[in-house]
Amino acid sequence: MKPSPAVARNAAINISSMGDKQFTIEKASSEQRDLIISLLRSANLPAEDLPDSLDNFFVSINDGQIIGAIGLEKYENCGLLRSLVVDKAYRSKNLGSAMVESLEDKAIDLGIDSMYLLTETAPAYFEKKGYKRISRDELPESLKTSSEFSFVCPVSAIVMKKSIQ
Repeated sequence: MKPSPAVARNAAINISSMGDKQFTIEKASSEQRDLIISLLRSANLPAEDLPDSLDNFFVSINDGQIIGAIGLEKYENCGLLRSLVVDKAYRSKNLGSAMVESLEDKAIDLGIDSMYLLTETAPAYFEKKGYKRISRDELPESLKTSSEFSFVCPVSAIVMKKSIQ
């Protein structure tokens, strides 16, 4: 299911495998920061470097509750996909896929042509989304300064890239 760019503009989307419940993917607000951190920590994902400004972060909402989050950091023409998390109760229902696709649409709108990420636990998931494993040596210099690459994620984390233009 490929969400339209309208998803990034707060449109409700129905994910058919979740039945008739409506879920929205919308821009995150600073008021949601603590809830996003809590969700990240519940999934054992790093949260200490979550920026104060969540300009390029999105949340998925069901019945007023945040059930997923994802973020984008821009470095020149490169994007760093970070903090993808889905509440355990909503996993395996295509919600993560919808959030990744929405984020990639936003990245294209921002003039980003390649997305990068680090993962310790989900390389197979991201390979299904078109991401390819690369070495840290292949990273653009601008990305090497990010907190994710410089101190948050261990050097054992797998680096992945996807061209989106």
